[in-house]
Amino acid sequence: MKLDLEGRSVLVTGASQGIGAGIAKAFAREGCRLCLVARCAEKLELVAQEIVSSWDVDVDVLAIDMTGQGAIARVAEFARGVDVLINNAGSIPAGTLWDVDEAQWRSGWELKVFGYINLIRALYPEMAARRRGVILNNIGNGGENFDFNYIAGSTGNAALMAFTRALGGRSLADDGVRVVGVNPGPVETERIRKVLKGHAQRELGDESRFVELLKGYPLGRAATVDEIAELFVFLASSKSSYTSGTIVTVDGGITSRRSVSQT
Repeated sequence: MKLDLEGRSVLVTGASQGIGAGIAKAFAREGCRLCLVARCAEKLELVAQEIVSSWDVDVDVLAIDMTGQGAIARVAEFARGVDVLINNAGSIPAGTLWDVDEAQWRSGWELKVFGYINLIRALYPEMAARRRGVILNNIGNGGENFDFNYIAGSTGNAALMAFTRALGGRSLADDGVRVVGVNPGPVETERIRKVLKGHAQRELGDESRFVELLKGYPLGRAATVDEIAELFVFLASSKSSYTSGTIVTVDGGITSRRSVSQT
């Protein structure tokens, strides 16, 4: 399928590892120019070098803590004129209401919730002035599956889902800008392995038994990074030009498996 993305500029936050790095590589395969942002300069440079050595595309990098003073303005200036914004940076801590104290809760939301909102606030006006642009928010299916053991994340993700729908519901018609959310379920990354090890330690008394928890997932596995990254590419393309103000959930059916017969 020809997606007509060649030459488009794409900003990916949290691009140094996991889904962010996978998204960057997927857009590189389409011939896009990349602006990559992450906190860790060393990891970010490694991703950039891998992309440059594999595909004939331009890659610019900015290593920055996006929660720092003036950081959002710096990222916006770095990516001025970008065609596609992928909000991906951030990880909200797991735990119950009493496990996650106020400082941890606010810190998690500062990057993933307010970071998404503030970067969109900074870049949206120039997209609207051009009447062209795509904003894709990587959120997570925790916003649809309310979990007391992930209460800060479930609440933050639900807020980002509402924000995405509210903005995307008027952005295309009024300004020619598409805003879409993606809700991955468990994805095969270092983060999910860490989460599963924690669950295995609590439930099975041995973190090394985390692989046993995969049996409960559809197909007995988590999604691959590529399965998620390729969806972002499609949603950014002209093949998805009528898609805005919605959330696409990719979790193997986990969210839809709930039933009134389940207790």
